[in-house]
Amino acid sequence: MEALALRLSGLDAYVDGAIRIVAFYDTLMRRRVDLPALARSSAGLAGCVAGVRLHGAGRVVRVSPDGRQASEPPQPASATAPITLDEEEIGTVWLERPGPPNPLDDVLLERLAIAAASVAERYGPARTTMADPALVELVISADSDEAARARALRLLGFAADQPVRVVAVRSRLPLDQIGGLVCPARPVKAAQLADVGVILLTATPTAIDPARFPAGVLAGIGAARSPDQCWREARTALRFATSRRPVVRYDALGALALLAQVPEDTARNNADVAAIARIAESPADLETLDAYCATGSLRRAADLLHLHHSSVARRLEQIGRTLGVDVTEPTGLMRAGLALTAWRLLDA
Repeated sequence: MEALALRLSGLDAYVDGAIRIVAFYDTLMRRRVDLPALARSSAGLAGCVAGVRLHGAGRVVRVSPDGRQASEPPQPASATAPITLDEEEIGTVWLERPGPPNPLDDVLLERLAIAAASVAERYGPARTTMADPALVELVISADSDEAARARALRLLGFAADQPVRVVAVRSRLPLDQIGGLVCPARPVKAAQLADVGVILLTATPTAIDPARFPAGVLAGIGAARSPDQCWREARTALRFATSRRPVVRYDALGALALLAQVPEDTARNNADVAAIARIAESPADLETLDAYCATGSLRRAADLLHLHHSSVARRLEQIGRTLGVDVTEPTGLMRAGLALTAWRLLDA
């Protein structure tokens, strides 16, 4: 093999350089260097700032060619490459070359990314987002004792002094993609449990930005510090999520959370909830009532529905007859909103 490499290197200067880069990183991997040493060696080899970012760990190493931590403001990356582990992108490597890219920069970054994935796995736990469902279940189960929960959190890579929050998700998108978008700079772990996705992350509930969730995702965010209680809250909040309000914080529900505790038979037999079930047979009427309950205004509901306000008024009049109450009055609006929510919880 070495004789073949020698012959190839004599044919082409690019091949010679590429082979030397491969050998350089093979040596680093055999020496089992850590991430800072890997970044320092790469910056020295490239002759420019080199950077490594691990998404899940929230760790960034950025080194100058002299081997010191880069102190100057980051420059636009001249070339980048993803770090992948178990077919999941767990980070990024890049170069900040001030001039035109070197023809061998892509080869260097490819080998740097491979070496960085090896380092992440070796010094783990591996910073992939997807986790062992059994460990995640130990964390969120009410039946787990504190010692088992702490051990599971440690194996998942969470520090003992960091509060872990729970998000319950329903989506067709991969959970690792959602987790990476929702909390890109903090440790995130995810697993699918039955029909619900679980995302564990280290952040306060208010630090989890609903705008970061991709379109089409329904999510509930728990608020409690205890992971098992946070999971129950997240599941409850998820039941309230709709296409109009896809991400729901449990602590924002207030007294509405009490509706989730109403027995199913009690809710189903309620006259107002039964009326909502009849209204739901007409998607247009259901959408009209939803828009009106969300806005409390005839004209704003008409804007949401892209209809004339008189058309919305006629629909609301018909809906009111079905409910047996004038929904444009405060009491009628409150009853309609509660009944609509209770009916949705039966479906959720």
